[in-house]
Amino acid sequence: MLPFQVNESILIKLIRLQERDELYTLIDENRAHLREWLLWVDKRQSPIDLDPILAMWIQNYEDRNGFDAGVWRDGKLVGMIGLHYIDWKNKVTSIGYFLAESAEGKGIITKSITRLLEILFSELKLNRIIIQCAETNLKSRSVPERIGFINEGISREAQWLYDHYENIVTYSMLSSDWNT
Repeated sequence: MLPFQVNESILIKLIRLQERDELYTLIDENRAHLREWLLWVDKRQSPIDLDPILAMWIQNYEDRNGFDAGVWRDGKLVGMIGLHYIDWKNKVTSIGYFLAESAEGKGIITKSITRLLEILFSELKLNRIIIQCAETNLKSRSVPERIGFINEGISREAQWLYDHYENIVTYSMLSSDWNT
């Protein structure tokens, strides 16, 4: 499944140990921006902090239990996209993503998810894809809404984020929705 080309300028591929420093730079340069929504940012204080998680990401991919991949635009790492898990029995997965602040608003994630959905539904034969976003993260919420995901509702105070709870909105796309 990986790597795959989204279009002529966007490539999705696994992040390997040799890209560790590039990933750390992306996180570090966008720390304040990412920290607003992602709990793990403070745990990544040096490139070495990424070593255990990189090994886990590679193992998850090899085990067919999701993936964490880089989003490269014109050869530069600008974000990440991944499947948190794959429930093969129920044919369900959940997509997560983030972008560098400078890469937002260019359609990169929307195009990447659209291409990923084609693969998930046609090649992996999954039935249900979920995206969850903080209710107040309007930029992130606009992605599934733009693609045509269905808003299934809000889970109140479902995620602890540093010093407060966030309501979480769940969006879904079914294979039958995608193929109509």
